[in-house]
Amino acid sequence: MTGFQELGGKAVVLDRANVDTDQIIPKQFLKRIEKTGFGKFLFYDWRYKAEGVPNEEFVLNKPENQGATILIANENFGCGSSREHAPWALLDYGFKAVIAPSFADIFKQNCLKNGILPIVLQEEEVKLLIAKGKEKAVILHIDLVEQKVTDHEGFKATFPISDYWKTMLVNGWDEIEITLQLDAKILAYEQANNL
Repeated sequence: MTGFQELGGKAVVLDRANVDTDQIIPKQFLKRIEKTGFGKFLFYDWRYKAEGVPNEEFVLNKPENQGATILIANENFGCGSSREHAPWALLDYGFKAVIAPSFADIFKQNCLKNGILPIVLQEEEVKLLIAKGKEKAVILHIDLVEQKVTDHEGFKATFPISDYWKTMLVNGWDEIEITLQLDAKILAYEQANNL
């Protein structure tokens, strides 16, 4: 995984509550076993009309939102089934962080395990960002070390994250890489116990 301490980028607003994992990545696209290639299917039923024609009204298809790396959503984002394909699709599309007032627990863990920062802000803070994002493109700065989200117009909010996941994301580690850091101790244990 690629780690980050700070992220600055364009944010796009998806002003919908209870967006479930089947809406994030519909079930017909789950046959792939790789973690890549899912971005083109992200929010497929909203992004495309019949026969795969882009829906020009959907936020991700608007020219001003191209290149967004931060998604601002409403409450209970990522609810529904526990499919890990949902964060894979978000990451493959280019999102590195998702901001919402709440996330489904399994989805949140899947994001963290795959290098996406799920940021929980107060509902009023998210509403303010959504309102800003509906008026014009919003550029946000996320400081993971300081646990802050800011913009150039005075918006400032802090977010919680466990020390464990903060360390993992800052360093770009996944759980296998954490285990490999203990390789010398594992080897010593195996040798001491004739394993």
